[in-house]
Amino acid sequence: MINLDAFDFTLPAACIASEPARPRDAARLLHVTPAEPADRTVRDLPALLQPGDLLVVNDTRVIPAQLQARRGQARVGLTLDRPLADGGWVALARNARRLRPGDSVAIEGPVAFAARVRKRHPDGSVVLDFDRRGAALDTALRTDAKLALPPYIPRPEGPTARDQADYQTLFAEHDGAVAAPTAGLHMTPELLAALAARGVGLARLTLHVGAGTFLPLREASLATRRLHPERGTIAPATAAAINDARAAGGRIVALGTTTLRLLESAVDPAGRILPFAGETDIMLTPGHVFRSADVLMTNFHLPRSSLFMLVCAFAGTARMRAAYAHAIASGYRFYSYGDATLLERAA
Repeated sequence: MINLDAFDFTLPAACIASEPARPRDAARLLHVTPAEPADRTVRDLPALLQPGDLLVVNDTRVIPAQLQARRGQARVGLTLDRPLADGGWVALARNARRLRPGDSVAIEGPVAFAARVRKRHPDGSVVLDFDRRGAALDTALRTDAKLALPPYIPRPEGPTARDQADYQTLFAEHDGAVAAPTAGLHMTPELLAALAARGVGLARLTLHVGAGTFLPLREASLATRRLHPERGTIAPATAAAINDARAAGGRIVALGTTTLRLLESAVDPAGRILPFAGETDIMLTPGHVFRSADVLMTNFHLPRSSLFMLVCAFAGTARMRAAYAHAIASGYRFYSYGDATLLERAA
């Protein structure tokens, strides 16, 4: 089993960002290569990429997913995770022990609606059947639900109006994410124009980031090297664009760990990306052989997390521990609203 202690580090609270850089592409960028890490800004990205490279981005849109509910007099916090094909929803539940199959919960808010608990899982998630579906449920959620901001972004009164824009990438198109694909938060129209002028292409895929991204790693995940499933789509045209760029000698640059996880879920042993539509629960840890991407741009991640393991797997554990130590000593800002890294894949 994986030893989590190997992926631990001490992060001062002052390093955790509570607001994004403004403008977004003014954030710092730590370029991690086999040589010493180099201090840059996100605006330097066009100079760090090459003509013919292809930037692959995640175009999921974050939905309001945090609900307050009551079962009798007991309050229950619900965070929607993903819809099921039969119309039910998987959700994480605070005080899940209070919920049993068959229980009805009343959703608090201006719209009066309710859900029935179909099933409760040992990990604290439940399957809910809401009393409305389709457009009616979408309307109710837009009214009663809030953004499920990560717990390390302090919002005692709840997400602000500014968070509604800050916690959404400019690629956001397909509703379904609970959490933002945060590397994409750094992109601006001006930066995309500069990348295009540099000769860097752009391709889009969709991975709906689930509520499981907020959970600490569990023994079951460490033993099976599997995470909470998330829904993803790679269109045939996107797969072809990626394969064509690689065949022409360009590098594949994954914008964010969510993009990389979906690419690695869809790559064949020869390194070709196949169209994809379904769920992935892939967990990328040291020892994994990456076939889909050559460069990864991503934010700074939590200690003892699957995402810190992922970047260690991609760029090398010793290199990433040194890079994070440099970042902490240099005052980089961590997590969703923080700064970014640009990682060259280890040989």
